[in-house]
Amino acid sequence: MAIKNAFYAQSGGVTAVINASACGVIQTARKHPDKIGKVYAGRNGIIGALREELIDTSLESDEAIQALIHTPGGAFGSCRHKLKNISENRREYERLIEVFRAHDIGYFFYNGGGDSQDTAYKVSQIADKMGYPITCIGVPKTVDNDLPFTDCCPGFGSVAKYIATSTLEASLDIKSMCETSTKVFILEVMGRHAGWIAASGGLAGQGEGEPPHIILFPEIPFDRDTFLARVDHCVKEYGYCVVVASEGAQYEDGRFLADAGAKDAFGHTQLGGVAPALANMVKQALGHKYHWAVADYLQRSARHIASATDVEQAYAVGKAAVEMALAGKQALMPTIVREQAKPYRWKIGEAPLSEVANQEKKMPIHYITDDGFGITQDCRDYLEPLIYGESFPPFDNGLPRVAKLQNILVERKLKTEFQL
Repeated sequence: MAIKNAFYAQSGGVTAVINASACGVIQTARKHPDKIGKVYAGRNGIIGALREELIDTSLESDEAIQALIHTPGGAFGSCRHKLKNISENRREYERLIEVFRAHDIGYFFYNGGGDSQDTAYKVSQIADKMGYPITCIGVPKTVDNDLPFTDCCPGFGSVAKYIATSTLEASLDIKSMCETSTKVFILEVMGRHAGWIAASGGLAGQGEGEPPHIILFPEIPFDRDTFLARVDHCVKEYGYCVVVASEGAQYEDGRFLADAGAKDAFGHTQLGGVAPALANMVKQALGHKYHWAVADYLQRSARHIASATDVEQAYAVGKAAVEMALAGKQALMPTIVREQAKPYRWKIGEAPLSEVANQEKKMPIHYITDDGFGITQDCRDYLEPLIYGESFPPFDNGLPRVAKLQNILVERKLKTEFQL
């Protein structure tokens, strides 16, 4: 078997642990020099392949690669660029083949969510439709936890831990001040169509009256009057009200509360502002003093409070991707399979990219309480193991130590540049 180089890239919104998957890919590839030559990382995702901007990870020390495990963000840069079908945009695939051939690339590992797995699947079709042999494996990643077939998605457990912790801590602040100050606090979290992240806020409290008092899920149509009545009840009954709201909260007709009127690079509605929208409703209808916060990028980059389970799983899917490729498997994505809930046990499985691509796994309705504002015990049992364990990074002078890569580009071999 001829030795071929590998291409690895990160795509979509990054997470606190996506670099742990990169570490898994690179370290595992380095253990098989008889089959994989170098691992080239795409600078800014698939764009790096199209532009022939390839980072030579073989120039990084073992220590630098190991440090990726405790470094958030995307070490090689990410992107939101969705490949069209080969029939619609053949020139991009021809360019990929041109770059892959020039750099002797025979393995393709793409680390991302649903849209990214779609890209990975399309690249895998190059072998059949355009005659260039390449082994393609997707590496799962998404804070939204909405990929099908996998029990959970690397990146989600750490966000869940951050949101549950933030909800707990902020609630204590509000509770202590509510007699003469803020009575309503709204935390806006990520989650376009699936309420997994919002649900994780529910781990902060267990008993009646414990915050969060209201969780707003994309899966449950928003009703203004019902929401306001619940807020007012909580303020009168408990003295304060804590709300965790998914950015994807929407009315019954499908309109987002926070539709910003624009689209992102994947064609999704640009969201932002559900917390201030809700706060304005509270102010106008009830007059309660409020504060709101948007977790935004903080929730997906908080490596200092990452879930140990999540870090371990993120590394494992990167490692498994390389092992699958070396075993001759094609167009698959490693998955997390839950073997047992208590004590929690999991293993690596696999799913075909053709079925994973562009699919969203929403929360089961039995994970949401009948009133639509909380999580059930089944949901709690699902979520809790995913936030287990602490995986603190090393600290220098009080701040987390992060990987500092050289990210040296390979010398270009093609004369032509590619315009996106």
